[in-house]
Amino acid sequence: MNLALWIVTALLAAAYLLGGAFKMVTPKERIAAAGRSGRWVEDFSAGGVKAIGAVEVLAAVGLVLPAVLDVAPVFVPLAALGLVLLMAGAAAVRLRRQEYRLVAVDVLYIVLAAFVAWGRLGPWSFLH
Repeated sequence: MNLALWIVTALLAAAYLLGGAFKMVTPKERIAAAGRSGRWVEDFSAGGVKAIGAVEVLAAVGLVLPAVLDVAPVFVPLAALGLVLLMAGAAAVRLRRQEYRLVAVDVLYIVLAAFVAWGRLGPWSFLH
């Protein structure tokens, strides 16, 4: 199970690092022009989109670095819980915008991040 947690953690970290960096460096208008999945940015300011990207990058770092360096590993499940909250907000935005198919992707990310939080707070905690 520890291996599964590490695999899911690495996949989440890669996805959020890339996605967050993209949001930080790409103009809001270009994200919106990318298609249906990018139109959510219409509900946020350019600074808000960049802030969401920064939170995603920080969460990606928080998922991996504390465990790898063995410095404050309690931040791993906290970062995962933060992603659960972030994606719950994303799902709420998509529901409000009636983008129901995209909510399924948000729910998948919620489940994966919750799995990491559960595993690292519980049976496979770094704190034992």
